[in-house]
Amino acid sequence: MVAISTRALKIGLLLPHWEGSLDGTTPTWMDVLAIARQAEAVGFDSLWVVDHLFFRRDEMMEHFGLPVPPALAGLPPIGCWEGWSVLAAIAATTSRVELGTLVACAGYRNPALLAKMADTLDEISGGRLILGLGTGDSIFEHRTFGYPTDHPVSRFEEALAIVHPLLRSGRVDFRGAYYQARECELRPRGPRPDGPPIVIAGTGPRVLRLAAQYADGWNGWLAYGRSQPDVLPPLRAKVDAACREVGRDPATLTRSVGARVAVLGRTMPGAEPLCGSVQEIVAGLRAFADEGITHLQVALAPSTLAGIEAFTSVLELLDSG
Repeated sequence: MVAISTRALKIGLLLPHWEGSLDGTTPTWMDVLAIARQAEAVGFDSLWVVDHLFFRRDEMMEHFGLPVPPALAGLPPIGCWEGWSVLAAIAATTSRVELGTLVACAGYRNPALLAKMADTLDEISGGRLILGLGTGDSIFEHRTFGYPTDHPVSRFEEALAIVHPLLRSGRVDFRGAYYQARECELRPRGPRPDGPPIVIAGTGPRVLRLAAQYADGWNGWLAYGRSQPDVLPPLRAKVDAACREVGRDPATLTRSVGARVAVLGRTMPGAEPLCGSVQEIVAGLRAFADEGITHLQVALAPSTLAGIEAFTSVLELLDSG
């Protein structure tokens, strides 16, 4: 049985699995495993992977409408260990933490296969998967790996029309302009009759409407800009409006954000992380909860065993009330 966290604000850790993410070096699988196990041991609620293959930091920042710092402009692309493979291995080597994709790009895999992968990983983990989904945020990555770049939101909408019913009921019959799944079934089924929870990331009006229609939760990614709770009110208003537009009670859609947190005196070029003393970081985390956030995915700097050890004091103080 999976242990359920009693925290009002769950704290997850973004696992380093790309070039340079281990304090400037590239992690091996054994490095990622050691960090995952340590994070579970000290009390993180969840572990997360990104769904990138080969990306550019400057393009990412431009995608989020942020200025590119000179230190990041023109840097070579960064490669990643494939996230689903990493997450499946983590599922088999941990026992308590929830596991999530932050977020899976719906365009990188056939949506029926994506649903099958999610249900299988939920089985491996004993019902600990959170399926984060989005349209993808890297045209460069799409092009280099040969994925279509046209009509990303329309493709995403069709993908959801396949993934959602497959995970919820185990079957779908769909024919669209981009995808089809005819008389498709998920067999056998994973440990949860309705499948894992679905979290949709994005801030555009169409994606927010899809989140209101299909998702259990919404995610905002703050880690490329200002990782502070004061940026949330306008985002929350957009999410609430999307829910009301489709006739959904906004309170039924959970809210999570990915944010950078710096410990051991670290700084981050191009970002404004949550930082300071243990007390200051805890106050910032509680301010996120005050803004309606129920799950926060921490992109930790440094994302190392030492960084996790330093953050342990934050978790302890957060739990002390």
